[in-house]
Amino acid sequence: MNRQDAVARLRAETSPWDFVIIGGGATGLGAAVDAAARGYRVLLAEQHDFAKGTSSRSTKLVHGGVRYLKQGNISLVLEALHERGLLARNAPHLVHPMAFIVPAYSWWEGPFYGIGLKIYDRMAGKLGLHPSRLLSREETISHIPTIETQGLLGGVIYYDGQFDDARLAIDLAHTIFDRGGTAINHMAAVGLRKEQGLVSGVLLKDTLTGEEFSIGAKAVINATGVFCDAVRRMDDPTAKNIVAPSQGAHLVLPKSFLPGDSAIMVPHTSDGRVLFAVPWHDRVVVGTTDIGVESPVLEPRPMEEEIAFILTTSAKYLQQAPQRSDVLSVFAGLRPLVKSGDGKNSAALSRDHTILISDSGLITITGGKWTTYRKMAQDVVDQAETVAGFDRRPCVTEDLPIVAGPTDAPGTPLSPNLPYTDADIRNAVRDEMAQTVEDTLSRRTRALLLDARASREIAPAVARIMAAELGKDETWQRDTVAEFDRVAAGYLLP
Repeated sequence: MNRQDAVARLRAETSPWDFVIIGGGATGLGAAVDAAARGYRVLLAEQHDFAKGTSSRSTKLVHGGVRYLKQGNISLVLEALHERGLLARNAPHLVHPMAFIVPAYSWWEGPFYGIGLKIYDRMAGKLGLHPSRLLSREETISHIPTIETQGLLGGVIYYDGQFDDARLAIDLAHTIFDRGGTAINHMAAVGLRKEQGLVSGVLLKDTLTGEEFSIGAKAVINATGVFCDAVRRMDDPTAKNIVAPSQGAHLVLPKSFLPGDSAIMVPHTSDGRVLFAVPWHDRVVVGTTDIGVESPVLEPRPMEEEIAFILTTSAKYLQQAPQRSDVLSVFAGLRPLVKSGDGKNSAALSRDHTILISDSGLITITGGKWTTYRKMAQDVVDQAETVAGFDRRPCVTEDLPIVAGPTDAPGTPLSPNLPYTDADIRNAVRDEMAQTVEDTLSRRTRALLLDARASREIAPAVARIMAAELGKDETWQRDTVAEFDRVAAGYLLP
């Protein structure tokens, strides 16, 4: 997976591509995998880096959505549980079952949540993970040694999936190339081509070099998540927004706050949200929030009220209340919720995915979540076949293994506080299209999320390694470190 080779392929291609996909998050990558696996000539263009936005800032769960079961959205839960099982089967190197404990502090909570989670098990069918069951007080403490024991009566254990979101994104990019497709990061869509009023391609600009391309396509898919309305207005300047972004924030804490292998799920917090505390890469991810925001930005920042909510709520369930000084990193992502009604209440907005086809043939897909990315891809490629005038080809991704990236070679550790070596950095550049320090420390490795301060400390060393691989000079090193430092500052609590 080499960016120079991909750009050369773009220059050399003179006939229209079958499909051009704008957006390199979960949805766009999934659609490109699906299209390439059906045998189509597909190009994916991402304006920044693969999974730069929402797709690298999830709660790191592949799950059916217990909260949606509670809301009565049975169809969404059924679909998500099915897709959870397929993803665990197709990417076993990234997705694994995790035990979740629902602590019970009232007599009714154990039976109430126990029944609901048995229904959750049943809905998963043959693709289920492990059965849920009630736990005694002692069993609950054995799973979560740091749980608040005052008033604890017991709990319920159930199983969902956990994964590394950005790592899956990069492996999907590998899979696109493995199936004959092309994906390029740092390649922005700056306009649409039209012929006789119909979309016939895209105008692209390489944000690293300034080179511009006019690319023909038989169908164009807009898979840009919370930014989809901006692309829709390239097609129709009068198009109204269909997405109401909702922000979800997470805090990353040391492993000592949750030393075992089990996660905590709080199904009903003070304001009705669900809260998770999840072991991940020898850390603990705590979140998430659900707050509507006015407009999407590439680097959303957690609001003070979100930070306070997570700290206050998690303190009720842990013996040691986390303090601001304990937080290693804080990050936020924006969910592309589709408007319905007045669109003011984010809790009432659709979590399902939506596909729109404009009068000129631009195909937009938005909404959904990581767990259902494969089904979203299948649905949008089905629609793209119709728009492009192709005969239907069967989707093959239900049983398509996701290609694992290169195995890291041994190397010299970069920091005592991070699990990465110089070999990881070289792999990121040579085989995974990392072009900046942020690409490498935020998404090829997860250093920025695991420890923002430590990641800032190793940034100059990472820049030197990358410069040697990319043929860059000291000015480039200073610039890429400065840009990373600016981004990383937002991952630290003041």
